Formats: sequence, structure tokens, C-alpha cells
Amino acid sequence: MRNGLSVMTAMDAEARARGVVAATRGNHGLGLAWAGRELGAPVTICVPHGNNPEKNAAIRGLGAVLVEEGRDYDESLAISKEIVRREGRELVHSTNDARVIAGAATMTLEMLEERPDLEAIVLSVGGGSQIVGALAVARALAPGVEIFGVQAARAPAAHDSWHAGRPLLADHADTFADGLATRSTYEMTFPAMREGLAGFVACEEDEIAEAVRVLMRCTHNAAEGAGATGLAGLFRLRDRLAGRRVGIAISGGNVDAAALAWIFGGAPHPLAGGTPT
Repeated sequence: MRNGLSVMTAMDAEARARGVVAATRGNHGLGLAWAGRELGAPVTICVPHGNNPEKNAAIRGLGAVLVEEGRDYDESLAISKEIVRREGRELVHSTNDARVIAGAATMTLEMLEERPDLEAIVLSVGGGSQIVGALAVARALAPGVEIFGVQAARAPAAHDSWHAGRPLLADHADTFADGLATRSTYEMTFPAMREGLAGFVACEEDEIAEAVRVLMRCTHNAAEGAGATGLAGLFRLRDRLAGRRVGIAISGGNVDAAALAWIFGGAPHPLAGGTPT
């Protein structure tokens, strides 16, 4: 929600009246839909076919127009750009927008205000807005804090690009952690990640599922896959970060029934036999 509010409050009244368009796997769209409802701005959200039905229903429930087109996030993004060209609205990219990054940065600001003794932060990465916001805040307020990224191994664009030292385009993004499912890197985030991250790891689906289970069992928080990936990465980094004060973010609780059935009940993986997301 903070990202949507950051964007909407930075727009002038005329731009808000024209409205915004965005592509999302859910949470970015939810934030914009909520902010649009609060500030009276029309919002159109593009999602791929097969997107999380609970997120789709919530976006519609907040009054946004939902367009279900495209094989995955990247194709939905192309469709959102067509709508912008056709209708004269403003595109709000889920990552490649300074206002979105500024909104995401407030999460790390709040973490460091509450725990100024943090020595490291481990955050999930899709396009990179949250982690680049974290890098900016840490550089200004706590330059000794190391920032680590973690991505789903089945949506590895940013992770593989970081290790290669150059932007790469992945040919798939088929993780149940749908908030991380992009095949691209972005101009506003990749250079900052390449320069600033202390490390970057990738986690398999079963590792992320185990993090969801741990959060439910130990904290009673129902995290979606993307929301639990920071904890999964911390488990991967346990030897390197042992004995240090580490922060993670549980960002996203919109887990759908199919994913829950797989995580807790042994049902088939929610993407088994389906089209990659």
C-alpha cells in the first residue's frame, strides 16, 4: 500500500484525474487500487492469465479495472503500455519508478528506526524496488548495515544478472512466489543492486515453502511466497550471518488456496502442468 500512496501523492491533481495503469502479479496493483480509491484516481491493473484469484478479487474490490491478458508479468507490462498509449494515462511501473522505490524505502526506514542495532538485512527481490530502497536508506542512515538479496530460483533474472555482472533476460519465471516472477532487470534498480549488495542468493521452491511454514508455525503470520523469501534466504545465509543482528521483511500475505494446499497439504505444486507465470 505504501508504494501506491507514494506514487499517488506525488502526482498533481490533473494527472490523478487522468488515472494510472500498471502491470502486476498482485501487490503493486493492490497498493495502487487502494490509493486510487482513497484519492479518487481511476486505476487500471493488468495481470497475466492464471494470476492469483484472491489478489484479482481484491483489486476489483478496491474499485480498479482489472485486465487479464498475457502469459506472464512481462507480457502484461507490454499490454499496460499499450493502454497508456491508447488512453493517455500514466504508467506506474512496479519497479522502474522512483516514486515506487521511495515508497518501498520507507519499510527499511521503519526497520532501522525500530532497530538501529541491525547489522544486516535480507530482502526478497523481484524487480528490486524494495532492496534498492533499502540500499538508499542504509547508505544514508546506517552505512555499516549489509544488504543481501534473495530471489526464487525459478525466477532468476536479477540473481543471475548480479552474478554475471550484466543484465540478463531470463526465459522463465514460474515460481509460486508470484510477487517475484519477472524475467527482466530494470534500469533504476539493477545498477544499484550490482554496486551495493553484499550478496545475492537464490532459493528453490521447497525452501520458500518451508519458510512459509516456519512463519506460520512460529509467528502465526500467513506469508505468501514472496513474503517468505527473505526468511528462506536467511536460512541459506545462516553460516555467513551467524551471531549477527539481522532483519528480514514479511511483505505480502496474499497466499492463494492452491499454494496453501501444496505447502501444507502435499497437493501438487500450484504451477505443475500449467503455463509458467
